[in-house]
Amino acid sequence: MIEMVYVVDDDEAVRDSLRWLLEGNGFRVTSLESAERFLSNLPKLSNQMACLILDVRMPGMTGTELHEELLERGYRIPLIFITGHGNVPMAVDSMKKGAVDFLEKPFNDEQLCALVAKAFQQLRDDEEKTLGAKRAKELLARLTPREQQVLERIVSGRLNKQIADDLNISIKTVEAHRANIMDKIEARTMADLMKTALAASEADARAAGSGTM
Repeated sequence: MIEMVYVVDDDEAVRDSLRWLLEGNGFRVTSLESAERFLSNLPKLSNQMACLILDVRMPGMTGTELHEELLERGYRIPLIFITGHGNVPMAVDSMKKGAVDFLEKPFNDEQLCALVAKAFQQLRDDEEKTLGAKRAKELLARLTPREQQVLERIVSGRLNKQIADDLNISIKTVEAHRANIMDKIEARTMADLMKTALAASEADARAAGSGTM
């Protein structure tokens, strides 16, 4: 997936300077002069990992208003505010709403590049977790309803005899189910099994807790 840094600032000199800096450090950059222009680029984000460097004060929609609009639409894009007129309450509010950082002009070039790199690393980590969770759910979907019942009890720490009593089946049947479960979810060890079950559980929890993009 393409990694793209969007620089949104009404000052052309700032846009050109940031593009030169970021491209010189290996990042792909799209620079835009307004929040409205950035919103017109939203459809492209479905095929990108995007980081947004955003000026706070701009004509028309401000940077903070754009941030609010993105949150309202369900986009959680790593965002770095830059401003020549910052204040502590504004910075604190932005960070609470998910901004990566809030930099006052003039800022340190190395600090900005480090923040962008950090943002993309977090996106890659999140993507890896998402793919791992999807794979875990696919594996667990192979289980029969009875195997799923056995797995739930294995994960909760129940012993074979306890599982047998819970489900009114023999210990040998529990052992057979355990072997089938290990085979179907491609687990070689109990640690593999627990990792898969946990990844699927965390994916369900995230899906229940948000509808983010």
